[in-house]
Amino acid sequence: MAGLEQAIIDFFEHMGLLNLTLGNVIMIAVGLALVYLAVRYEMEPLLLLPIGISAVLVNLPLSHLVNWPVAPQLPAGMEDNIFSTMAYLNQQYGPPGLFDLIYYLLIKTEIVPLLIFFGLGAMTDFGPMIADPKTALLGAAAQIGVFIAMLTAIALGFTLPEAASIGIIGGADGPTTIYLTTKLAPHILGATAVAAYSYMSLVPLIQPPVIRALTTREERRIRMEQLRPVSKREKILFPIVSMIVIALLVPTAAPLVGMLMIGNLFRESGVVERLSKAAQEELMNIVTIFLGLGVGSTMRADSFLTAQTLMILGLGIVAFASATAGGVLLGKLMMKLSGGKINPMIGAAGVSAVPMSARVVQRMASEEDPGNFLLMHAMGPNVAGVIGTAVAAGVLLSVLG
Repeated sequence: MAGLEQAIIDFFEHMGLLNLTLGNVIMIAVGLALVYLAVRYEMEPLLLLPIGISAVLVNLPLSHLVNWPVAPQLPAGMEDNIFSTMAYLNQQYGPPGLFDLIYYLLIKTEIVPLLIFFGLGAMTDFGPMIADPKTALLGAAAQIGVFIAMLTAIALGFTLPEAASIGIIGGADGPTTIYLTTKLAPHILGATAVAAYSYMSLVPLIQPPVIRALTTREERRIRMEQLRPVSKREKILFPIVSMIVIALLVPTAAPLVGMLMIGNLFRESGVVERLSKAAQEELMNIVTIFLGLGVGSTMRADSFLTAQTLMILGLGIVAFASATAGGVLLGKLMMKLSGGKINPMIGAAGVSAVPMSARVVQRMASEEDPGNFLLMHAMGPNVAGVIGTAVAAGVLLSVLG
């Protein structure tokens, strides 16, 4: 009998089940919950599904998908670059697992986040913002959520780099959140990424209460004049001029804005349709897979199950709500200055959750007045928010990087 018990113990030990901690079990449940939300409710499924299932895999013992830590402590005096870091990790922890390679070679080197921006540029129409340039101010105003969440995080005891990585969630831009967090605070990448993408899918629930609290029914019923047509020349010049100006003013934002505008130039030029289509479809699909798997690989029990994670998730709501409020409040000011010609609700679309925020504004306008069409007016600040968040990330990176 004793021999049977020992055989059972040896079996479980060989399978790694004795190494399965309560934290691993909890994280497996969290991963499965993300998969459920992606499948059942279609909450950002393109990201939450791969993030969730990879979170399950990395918390299974002896999976060998991850062998290296996410944020290793390097020896004093060692040069901090990807090549020396990987050589050191290989020496200390052995050969990398598949997810280690995805994270270190594709996420930490910024390749995947930047290619995501390239694809987003190819999918984005900046026409509404070009037609009414003042709406770009609403995209800038929404970035107040970044700094309110950042200051709140500092008050709660987070370091400046951590607070900046948490604050950028308020921009409602997942790739920018991942880009900045990877640079400043990689140990909280899983939490910030999950918060960013989860709350992006909850924009239809988070934004309406904030908009209603700050506007009256009469303000929500304001109709706006139809936007003027935008010429092809304007659409071609916009990405070129934008990336030159922003790269000169905020050089650290050049990688994000540059890739965004290159993708947009491919779209608007009309002469590289095959490349534009590839950026929007094949390339975007491939890098999205790697992005999800890479982020999910950081959601290990030892680094994710902390009080900090819960605070980050809470601060994500603060960031989104305050960003929405910032846009609406500037929208009200612009409404006053224009003599009631601007509907302040479009300011809520200043967060870069494209096109979800613009659709929220349109739906609320239709509820108050079925004949009120604000979608294209809301798309102006919505696409401006993409640029605004990238610039905000560049500013934070230049100060703290």
